[in-house]
Formats: sequence, C-alpha cells, structure tokens
Amino acid sequence: MLKRTLIKLSGEAIGSESGYDNNIIDSIVKQIIGVVQAGTEVALVIGGGNFWRGRQVPDMDRVKADQIGMLATVMNALYLADAFRRHGQKARVVTPIVVGNFTAVYDKDTAREWLSQGYVLINAAGLGHPFFSTDTIAALRAAELEADCLLYAKNTDGVYTADPRKNKDAQKFQSLSYRTAISQNLNVADMTALQLTKDAALPSYVFKLSAKDSIIKACNYPDTGDLRGTYININEKESFYGH
Repeated sequence: MLKRTLIKLSGEAIGSESGYDNNIIDSIVKQIIGVVQAGTEVALVIGGGNFWRGRQVPDMDRVKADQIGMLATVMNALYLADAFRRHGQKARVVTPIVVGNFTAVYDKDTAREWLSQGYVLINAAGLGHPFFSTDTIAALRAAELEADCLLYAKNTDGVYTADPRKNKDAQKFQSLSYRTAISQNLNVADMTALQLTKDAALPSYVFKLSAKDSIIKACNYPDTGDLRGTYININEKESFYGH
C-alpha cells in the first residue's frame, strides 16, 4: 500500500452545474477515510469543472476565466472538507494564495506535518496563476510532498491508443512510459504535468473513479487487483491488456 499519495479529482467527479452528488462524494470520502486509517497519507487536488469552464466562454479574457476557475476549486475543496468533517475525518484546505480566513496558505513543511497527523490535505486554487491546469498543480504538489504515486481518478478506465468512444480498435495500455505518453499526446494529463512527473521520476496511475472501491484499490499500488488502470513510469515498457 502507498505510504503517501496525491489523488487528482475532477470537479465533474463530485457534481454538476445543478449541484453536488452527495452519493458520489460520500463514497469518495469513505474510501479515503479507510485508506488513511490503513496508514496512507492522502492529499487531494480538486478541479472546478462542475462550476466553471472558462475556455468555453467565447472571447473571455483567459486570465479572468482562469481566476474564476481557481475560485470554483476553492468552493469544491471547502465542500469536500466539510464532507470529511461530517464523517469524522480531519481535513485541511490549502491554497497558494490568501483566500480570507477560509483556507491556509500552502507550505510544504506544514503540509507534511498535517499529513503525518492524519489530516486529508485538499489543495485548491491551482498555482494561483492563470495558464496552469489542475493537472499541473497535482503533479507539482505530488512531487513537492514526495508522494509515492500520483493517482488520476477519471471517467475513463485507463489510457488508450485512441479515443475508444470513436475508435473501436483503440487498445488500452496496461503500462507505458512518460516518453510515450508525451510524444504520442495520449491525453493522460497536460504536457506540463507529464513533463514534471517525468523529471521527478514520479509514477502515475490512471483509473476509473466509478469502479467499485476504486480509490482503495488504487492506493494498493502497484497491486491494484481488478481495477485494470494504466501504470505510467519513467522506465515502463509499453504493454496492453489482452496481450
């Protein structure tokens, strides 16, 4: 089981424009609590896509759109933190910028201390600057916190050679290298995040969030059982499921 991990969750994973899906949130929270109780330190990065996707607004200034997106992630992080509280689990929301007294400003040493004390650390507001995605902050925080693995909880069950919804011949990778993920633009994460995790020699694992006990299984990395996600590492040779 992982000693320390960072899990990247999309905003869409926990809700939609009409509100939060508390059934999904409760499942995520209960799984993470079980993982923490088993001895894994857990940090999260949450997106804001359930509230805001500024790039879909025609002619909007990119800087302003990204700033609104950062605030959307703060709202999600606060909601998640309270969900943990309702289930008896300590959680802290950290941001790279001051957000009134709602959050704590991120500091590596303090963050590591909270993790060691059993807190779930929820990172919000991205890097505090535009033009960076939540993939990038996930990779950066995972590297800074010396996570054993960066876990990408997605709507898809792994990384494919092509979009399986559009190409019936698409094959799912069991494992691949960062070099291949980057050179073939395989839509794992944005290029900055992939390059950062490659440089840090930090493995990643892509899995389907909605699969039964997915977070618990992913945190058993590399023995993830029947989850059948995709392993990404600096030296991985490409292999496919079914071969």
